[in-house]
Amino acid sequence: MPPFEAEVTVEEYLHGVRIDSFLIKHFRNYTAWRIQRFVRAGAAKLDGVTADTDTRVYRGQRVSIRLLEPPDKIMEPQPLPLEILYEDPWLIVVSKPVGQVAHPCGNYYDNTLANALQFHFDTQTRLPGLIRPGIVHRLDRLTSGVTAITKEHLAHRNVSIHFQTGKINKSYWALVYGDLKPDRGSVDLPIGVTPGGVTILMSTAPDAVDPRPSRTTFEVLERFGDYTLVRAQPLTGRMHQIRLHMAALGHPVVADEFYGPNGPPPKLMPLEDPDDELPPIVNPNANELIDRQALHAHTLRFNHPITGESLSFTAPLPPDMQHALDVLRSRSKSGLRTF
Repeated sequence: MPPFEAEVTVEEYLHGVRIDSFLIKHFRNYTAWRIQRFVRAGAAKLDGVTADTDTRVYRGQRVSIRLLEPPDKIMEPQPLPLEILYEDPWLIVVSKPVGQVAHPCGNYYDNTLANALQFHFDTQTRLPGLIRPGIVHRLDRLTSGVTAITKEHLAHRNVSIHFQTGKINKSYWALVYGDLKPDRGSVDLPIGVTPGGVTILMSTAPDAVDPRPSRTTFEVLERFGDYTLVRAQPLTGRMHQIRLHMAALGHPVVADEFYGPNGPPPKLMPLEDPDDELPPIVNPNANELIDRQALHAHTLRFNHPITGESLSFTAPLPPDMQHALDVLRSRSKSGLRTF
């Protein structure tokens, strides 16, 4: 197959950068070293003239490139199910299932949302790996719901800026312990890292490391005696924010393994024999209603990063959380107390 050829126009915000830096932005599954090799080989042209690595690009100019080799940092594409809520040339919005991480990290090397998206994107281009999933906001592995992913660099940049400046509205449904009162309110507590440096746990305690301002608003949707369904909106984007702020109110998210009423799972001792198997970590906050944190990213609202169109998406509740609510509603009608 001959080299893949592409032509792109220089955007305003990349005015004046070197041509290799410009191309790295556009072809994100290529390393900088590989792009520089292409330029040195004479595969890049600026307005039809062969460029070198010192060439700078300016707004409105046309840059063409012959991609002489396949992408060199593509993640493994995997044909996993995708619940697509919206898709266009710049972004895709999906409903992430429970148990799936956003992209490979730690002990999760595959079967991630990014692996599924890479496979999906590869069906849309002649060159596999031409589109790289742009994860701009992540949901916890055990949190389900709506999430947006970009397909190209300008959309990724604009969506990231919108998140940083609070222009994206996120709404979560959370089932929490206890009868939460009042009907609505807010939590303004800084969030930092739990002292010790050996976990990813976050904290609202005074000794938290590098605390950052954090605010969450909430509204009660339904009461079940010993449980409450709330709509929570994080106005900042800290890790585990809703889970921490609900726990700080004395109403932790049901079955939250880290911030529930019984604390985090116990730490496991290192293995003496590498052939031994680690025992399973038991969730100290396991609940009869649901076996994972009862938190769902329900709605996402933002302006399209390229067209400016107002967009709004809703992810239906997954079966496990819907079942928990059905059980509670049934108990409420029968007059049984919910435990």
